[in-house]
Amino acid sequence: MFRTRISRTRLAGAATATLLAASAALGTATLGTAAYAGESAATTLPDHVFAPYFQSYTGDSPAALAKASGARYLTMAFLQTAQTGSCDVLWNGDPSTPVAHSTFGDDIAAIRARGGDVVPSFGGFSADNAATEIADSCPSVDRIAAAFEKVITTYHVTRLDLDVEDNSLTNTAGIDRRNKAIHQVEQWARRTGRTVQFVYTIPTGPAGLEQTGIDVLRNAVANDARIDIVNIMTFDYYDDQAHEMAADTKTAATSLVATLHTLYPTRSAGQLWSMVGITEMIGIDDYGSGGETGPQEVFTLADAKTVTAWAGAKNIAELSFWALGRDNGECPGTPGSDTCSGVAQSTWQYTGIMRPFTHGRHDQR
Repeated sequence: MFRTRISRTRLAGAATATLLAASAALGTATLGTAAYAGESAATTLPDHVFAPYFQSYTGDSPAALAKASGARYLTMAFLQTAQTGSCDVLWNGDPSTPVAHSTFGDDIAAIRARGGDVVPSFGGFSADNAATEIADSCPSVDRIAAAFEKVITTYHVTRLDLDVEDNSLTNTAGIDRRNKAIHQVEQWARRTGRTVQFVYTIPTGPAGLEQTGIDVLRNAVANDARIDIVNIMTFDYYDDQAHEMAADTKTAATSLVATLHTLYPTRSAGQLWSMVGITEMIGIDDYGSGGETGPQEVFTLADAKTVTAWAGAKNIAELSFWALGRDNGECPGTPGSDTCSGVAQSTWQYTGIMRPFTHGRHDQR
């Protein structure tokens, strides 16, 4: 049975000394609320964007790590409720980090001042496992939609990432509420003249999506919820088989396009490929960190070069990895760490390889 990653269940403490030193040296640029809050501060994302995940629970500054690594765009993980039954989202479910300018507002302004932007991400494994993902937690479609809109208007973002895995893949009531809320937000965006895109980030096997992932997308179609990108997590296969990770990424993405064709039969092959997102786990993924004895699943530096070139040629929408705080070689041989890749590498080497993927005009939709 497919097992999703466990790295996102752990709320890591401090990042590595190297990352902390980078944060301290660079600091967070403070541009002030007025500069941040203006609608002109928001930007639409490039058609094809590299946006690695930033672990917001580490205490690091996203602006400092973005500057140090050279990653202009970040996917910021995660937003969830503090407990099941709540309809209020918080960063990491922590009341001390609410959705407010005081939490990451100046960081986002600094990232934008350098020509980048952020994509807030809802859910993640721990939230999906514990029913603190917003649609699993909140029984009201209107309030789920309001939570999405609050993040959009607070941070003036144009894209939301919805990381749906583990129990969230089988919670049919939550799936339906989430997609109804997406549709509602899209209607609100049209009325208010906003650009809003939704990304579903879901697990995959090497041969493609499992039925639970397909059911999430099918329900979105039934609810007239426009999903702009389906971002597959091409790691943590947990099948005790040897994997060539770049080859499996290509196979999984090709299968995804075939699945999307069944859901959107009038779209061309090029349009379907432009809905594809890929998230890798750099270095050694979680398989083995729980004592599993099969071959390690390792996304190598060579794999990163292969996938980046291939993704660019296919013109997929989004390329990402888990996670920016792991992009260093401080723990060779260690699987599933939150703070290092487990392979020999220089700091930010994966980012340097994959960053050139970003290309194309800014979406004007």
